[in-house]
Amino acid sequence: MPKTFYTRGGDDGFTGLLGPGRVAKEDLRLEAVGTVDELNAALGVARSLVKSSEAPELILQIQRDLYGLMAELAATPENRARFRTINAARVQWLEAQIEALSAVVNVPEEFIVPGDSVEGAFLDLARTVTRRAERRVAALIHEGSVENIELLRYLNRLSSLCFVLELRENQVSGSSKITFAKAK
Repeated sequence: MPKTFYTRGGDDGFTGLLGPGRVAKEDLRLEAVGTVDELNAALGVARSLVKSSEAPELILQIQRDLYGLMAELAATPENRARFRTINAARVQWLEAQIEALSAVVNVPEEFIVPGDSVEGAFLDLARTVTRRAERRVAALIHEGSVENIELLRYLNRLSSLCFVLELRENQVSGSSKITFAKAK
């Protein structure tokens, strides 16, 4: 029997969680999950294009982390601990990656305009989607639906890492100029 790629289960505007129950598709948790999923896709595009030797594996590990993050967001309260993979150690890992990359790039002292390389531009897009995901998760934490503050910390560090990766890709691509937000 051929596999189908649809269930019709969401045709009523509701979807299941990881655990008992269904919620409306516009539920804030699903908005957060969807935004993280969009972030994962943006990082996938970036991973397919990056030129630096360290970026593909680093991005892939982040994408795998994001699946765990989405699972925790989509889990019902009684199941959340079962799906928890993002913790202080994962945040520290991101910080270590930022520090390592910061040692090999020049960090500008003012805002830059994305687009000095295709790879860098996609990483900047991922950075902005990360910021939106961070806002969605912050709303869930503030309303008490999610208690793992490490999810928020992870996304906050990830946006910084995306920026440093953007700088690295611009550098590796041979882009010798940086386009600053203020015209010189």
